[in-house]
This record gives sequence, structure tokens and C-alpha cells, in this order.
Amino acid sequence: MNNIPKVKIGLVAVSRDCFPESLSVNRRKALVEAYKAKYDAADIYECPICIVESEIHMVQALEDIKKAGCNALCVYLGNFGPEISETLLAKHFDGPKMFCAAAEESQNDLIQGRGDAYCGMLNASYNLKLRNTKAYIPDYPVGDAEDCADMIHEFLPIARAVIGLTNLKIISFGPRPMNFLACNAPIQQLYNLGVEIEENSELDLFEAFNKHAGDARIADVVKDMEAELGAGNKKPEVLEKLAQYELTLLDWVEEHRGYREYVCIAGKCWPAFQTQFGFVPCYVNSRLTGRGIPVSCEVDIYGALSEYIGTCISDDIVTLLDINNSVPKDMYKESIEGKFPYTHTDTFMGFHCGNTCSKKLAACEMKNQLIMARSLPVEVTNGTLEGDIAPGDITFYRLQSTSDNKLRAYVAEGEVLPVATKSFGGIGVFAIHEMGRFYRNVLIEKNYPHHGAVAFGHYGKALFDTFKYIGVPMEDINYNQPKSVPYPTENPFS
Repeated sequence: MNNIPKVKIGLVAVSRDCFPESLSVNRRKALVEAYKAKYDAADIYECPICIVESEIHMVQALEDIKKAGCNALCVYLGNFGPEISETLLAKHFDGPKMFCAAAEESQNDLIQGRGDAYCGMLNASYNLKLRNTKAYIPDYPVGDAEDCADMIHEFLPIARAVIGLTNLKIISFGPRPMNFLACNAPIQQLYNLGVEIEENSELDLFEAFNKHAGDARIADVVKDMEAELGAGNKKPEVLEKLAQYELTLLDWVEEHRGYREYVCIAGKCWPAFQTQFGFVPCYVNSRLTGRGIPVSCEVDIYGALSEYIGTCISDDIVTLLDINNSVPKDMYKESIEGKFPYTHTDTFMGFHCGNTCSKKLAACEMKNQLIMARSLPVEVTNGTLEGDIAPGDITFYRLQSTSDNKLRAYVAEGEVLPVATKSFGGIGVFAIHEMGRFYRNVLIEKNYPHHGAVAFGHYGKALFDTFKYIGVPMEDINYNQPKSVPYPTENPFS
């Protein structure tokens, strides 16, 4: 994917001048060796110019990692560390940063070989707060070389998301469809996150689409669509228009990204879209999302933002679904009960008309949008990509600004079950432990919209830490709490 950042972490070791500098030198070398033995060596740059003991060293290290092209920073306490210089380094580095610290190696070397970085992390965290400087600190930030290598690797997706957000433009074509007040999008929090927003009329989009009629590239895009759909190419008559629309969006992105490196789209898809464009855009949305350019449905700006965050964290394709319908009791009893460790209320169906990439479907077919076809001619509702979502681990999540401009987020890990949905659209049978309580006490109680982003894998830890890093208050990062942890709004007698 070329729509997300490539992270290069500058590793800078620090040392308190009353501790042996050799501790930080040797421990830094061991950490780099451990990282390169297990992960991609291109992820990390070892700052060789100095061990930071003073403010002058801090400036030298800062210049060195900038020159090396580092866009993220790891401050490594090889011993106690200089709390002033090390936190100044974090303060003046323009990008995401983390702190971790060296554990003691052996009971046989606790005199000259004792570094006290366990203690130094306390001072580092205190000074970061004094300087109002954000930094990622792992759950247990003290470890040996292998432990710290793992910590840095866990920081990578968080750094990727933070860098992506500060270089992101969301392009929207709106306004929202009527009766979609839930997908409101106060823009102040976008700016607070460093995200740019370009809001356009769907009339602007329609004009651009018409200008692409007869585009010489359409035939090649149609061929690519045919190859992707294979036997699922059930609506070949609509492919030319869909190709024209895909080129319209891609050209718009290039012409309107401005100074921003990364882009996502909040698109319009109804009610007038079908009759004027002559199709529905779901399949095109799926194809762009499959390239790392998320396209949300129904002008859901925070949905598109959530999708982009998930793309950065997972380095994979995501989707946006309605938290849509309950699983019928007879389906639960026949296909789930006794076969999977879920209650009936742990299950639900996630659905959208056809925006999920073919790579994330068990099988796919191009169809028309059934709900729209109930009131419109079938021929203007073609363009959805239908199929059951492939079974496997997922994370359901969303970042949202409330109507009174407060950031809020939720994260819940689960799976798509290998159960036939017997329904239409891009749809799957989802299972999340304690979903019933989560649905009532988080999604309903905290007024989340019906759209949720889906990452294909378990990414709850990275998402939680990313939301924390970008400033979502801890009390407003929600998750599916186990029965032993009641929600504040939960009836204790239920």
C-alpha cells in the first residue's frame, strides 16, 4: 500500500553521567542486534553519533536522526538516564516517540553493571508530563534486548497511524443522506488531530464524472475489473460506468491532495446518486479501499478516518460495515450453539451493500442493491459486490467526535464465524464476547452511529494505544468488558 507511511525509528540511547556510559553503549548495540535478528532491519536506525548525556548531545542526536530520515523516535534508557536531556529530545522531535528502558542482565553484575533504568523511567515519565510532551510508554517498559525489540516493533503500527493522521486529507462528497444524522462530523477534532478536510458537493463530483466520459483508460480498468470478478462478473453492462467513476475518484485525489501525502474519501452513494450516475458506487469503493485508499459510505467522515487508522495499524485492507441485524435464533441453534464459545447475544451480522474488498470475501458476485431496487429501476442499482465475508479474526472499532466536539472511541476484538449468512450484500456473522452488553452500554449508551470499521485480525492493543496517544480521554476509549467488570450504566440486577 502506498497510501500509508513507511516508518523509520531513530534509536537514541541516553546515559546519566554518574553511571557508566558503556552500559548504554553495549545495551543499545544488543538491542539493535536483537531487533534486526527478528524484524525488518529497515525499521530502525541506530544513532551512532553519541550517547545523550547533555543538552548538547541532545541537539547532536536530534540532527543525526533527522538527517537519517527518521520519522519516529525511540529514547532508550541504557541506564538511569538524564531526565532533562532525554525529554528535551522527545519534545523537539517532530513525530511520534516512545520510551523504553534496559533491565539488569545478571545477578552476578549488580555493582558496576547495575543501570537503574527501572528508576529512570519514573523520572522520564514525570518530566514528559512537565513538558506536556506525548510519548508512547509500553505496558511494562523495562526489558532485556529481546524484550525492548518487541516493544519497538509494537510501536511501529502506532507510529504509522500517528504519522498518517498528521499527513492525511479526507475528501468528502456530500451532504449526508437524510435520516443519517448519526454520521455527524464536527470538523474541529479533525483539525485537532492534524487532519485536513475537503468538503465538496456531489454536483462537483457529477461534473468531474461526466468529464471522464470516453476516457482512454476506461478499457484497461474494465479488464482489471473483469479479472478480479471472474465468474462473479454478473453485471458486465455496468463495468464501463464503474471504471469511469473509479478514474474520476483517482484523478480527484491526485488533483486535490494538495500538500498532503495521504488521502481517504467519504463518498455519497444515495439517494440521488443512482438515478443521476446510473449505478451504485459500492464496487469502486471496495477497489480503492483494497489499494489502501479507504472510501466510506454515506459521507461518513469519521468512518473514513477510522478506516484509515485501521489501514495504517494493520497494514492491510479494512472495511466499514453497519452493525446491522441480529442472528436468528434458529440459525444460532443450528450453526453456532455448541460449536463456538458464544452466546446468542454475542453474535450479530455486519453488513454493507457491497463495499468490502473481494480479497476479504469468501466469494463474490457483482449484483444490484436490493434495498434500493425496491423503489428504483433495477438497472440504476447495479454496482454492489456481494458475498459472505471470509471467516477469521477481526477487530471492530471506531473513532468519533460527538456532537459537542469530544473525541470518543471503541475497540472490540472478535471473529467472523464460518456460518453462511443466507442473506444479501457484503455480510458476515460476527461474534464478539459480551457483545450484547457492549451493544447496550457502549454503542447505544454513548450514542455511536451504526457504522463500525473492521480490521481483519486482532489489533485491539495497537488501536487502544493509538487512540490514547492521539488524545482520546481514557474514560472514552471503550471496549467489550467481561461480566466481572460492569459498565457504569449497567443495571446490577440484570
